Amino acid sequence: MLFVLNMFDQTAILAPGLLGASVAQAARHYGAARRITLWARRPEVRLLLRDQPWCDRVADTPADAVREAPLVVICAPVDQIVPLVQQITPALAAGTIVTDVGSVKGEICRLSHKALGGHAHFVGSHPMAGSEKTGWEHSRADLFKGRTVFVTPLPENDAPAARRVAAFWTALEADVATIDPDAHDEIVAHISHLPQVLASTLCACLNRRTAGWRNYAGGGLRDTTRIAGSDPKLWKTIIEQNRDEILRAVRSYQDELHGLERALANRDWFEVQAILERGKGYRDQFRPIP
Repeated sequence: MLFVLNMFDQTAILAPGLLGASVAQAARHYGAARRITLWARRPEVRLLLRDQPWCDRVADTPADAVREAPLVVICAPVDQIVPLVQQITPALAAGTIVTDVGSVKGEICRLSHKALGGHAHFVGSHPMAGSEKTGWEHSRADLFKGRTVFVTPLPENDAPAARRVAAFWTALEADVATIDPDAHDEIVAHISHLPQVLASTLCACLNRRTAGWRNYAGGGLRDTTRIAGSDPKLWKTIIEQNRDEILRAVRSYQDELHGLERALANRDWFEVQAILERGKGYRDQFRPIP
């Protein structure tokens, strides 16, 4: 375990699924928190979490979990984050830092900051980590290593609190990018939410064809559509929360797809190749995954 400067004496993690339980494991592994308290909505999950070595205490209510915790990490679905902030506000000690892992930030940051009313500090976070799998059973301590984590303070946020949130993720060996919440929503609409929409709609399109075709799928279709296996209910709430930016991303993609359609219709093979080369050039410049 590494020693981390300014580590939190206690960290409360609410609704620990894949991301939240990975935060707990990473905080324990890297020494970013001395004590870790968890709260899960379902009693049977709370019972199972009590046996995990990366958990010091499991609380029966969100309010009980956050008392005396200088850092609270909310890992619920995006439509439940603000209600949880509102629920725990009376139980927070003065100066508590609250963050989250939601993949949409604008409204969550503004409404959560308002809910805390200056008594505590909300600074949004969004780790670009995870998979199509869900549940704390799939969590791991190295999930954030080398991965981007957005930290999204509002201009009116407490600057030291924002720095401590960034330092917390850095301690988990993440690459922190500090950015405005609305700019974050525009970026992830293109690089995260649009790929999910494309994968899901491609599978929905193929579902109209002969069912047996899927048995012939090679690596291309499997790689392209892996994330179509993600939880539809979870993604419905994300798409709902970031509707406007996703609409803009979809329309931008439609323009590109229509360009390919025109080139095919006109047998303009030079344009077809140019589109393929632009795509390859973009893909070749991805940074390696750790």
